[in-house]
Amino acid sequence: MTKIAIVQRPPVLLDRSATLAKAVQWVAEAAAEGATLIVFPESFVPGYPSWVWRLAPGRDGAVSGQLHARLLANAVDLAAGDLAGLCEAARAHRVTVVCGLNECDRSLGGGTLYNSVVVIGPDGSVLNRHRKLMPTNPERMVHGLGDASGLRVVDTPAGRVGCLICWENYMPLARYALYAQGVEIYVAPTYDSGDAWLATMRHVALEGRCWVLGSGTALRAADVPPDFPARATLFPDAEEWINDGDSVVVDPTGKVVAGPLRREAGVLYAEIDVARVAPARRTLDVTGHYARTDIFDLQVRRAPATPARFVDG
Repeated sequence: MTKIAIVQRPPVLLDRSATLAKAVQWVAEAAAEGATLIVFPESFVPGYPSWVWRLAPGRDGAVSGQLHARLLANAVDLAAGDLAGLCEAARAHRVTVVCGLNECDRSLGGGTLYNSVVVIGPDGSVLNRHRKLMPTNPERMVHGLGDASGLRVVDTPAGRVGCLICWENYMPLARYALYAQGVEIYVAPTYDSGDAWLATMRHVALEGRCWVLGSGTALRAADVPPDFPARATLFPDAEEWINDGDSVVVDPTGKVVAGPLRREAGVLYAEIDVARVAPARRTLDVTGHYARTDIFDLQVRRAPATPARFVDG
């Protein structure tokens, strides 16, 4: 059995250092409770750009520009070591951490943000970095398109972990790519919530015969910092729940075993047993005896997307 923890607490919005300090603290807290796999939500560092659902392109260009500049300045550059503290926390507590983040690559100019998720192993190394393939609706004003270089399932002490972000979970071929790599623990960091999303999490568990961890975002208007541009206009009601959360754990039969954690900032704990995955696929193995590879064939191009190739000499 493996104890997992889904951290459903708000970040320090638009502040990378303060958010990571919180994350390090909460990793220690969850590890002390016996969790060995700890999950944070979509774009947790330095926070999901919730304002894109409330601003209009063109009309609100000045505010959008201010917010984007702050988000970009506080984004995570993996090559620059921006996640060093969180990686060290994973190593110190010998836990696996899954964390959503706004990512940039300053070696390529740093002008494009990606909605990414990383898996950090108990040795502190980044086992995988996946960039969201298709930003959802107005997210395209903020995030670029990811490639499939991180569309991978990785081995961890908890089991074989794979991740898809939010509405990527509505992309059948993306799900299938994880199933085809033997995913046992399917992690879905998200900004979505509600009954339709929870039904999706149950469907994925039934389809893939795997454990599903839906990592939701809990955010109230009161969590938005006072210096947030246009705060009074965008989030006037301090009591409003901007996002309800709904973190959930679903077993390989589609049964909800923990959660949903709704309108609550906290940590959702559960015991999972990956030994249940393979037997659950006896009746339905979508990449095995149910695959019909004589009819269907999926090709996934995982070569990293690069802007240019330089040939010297």
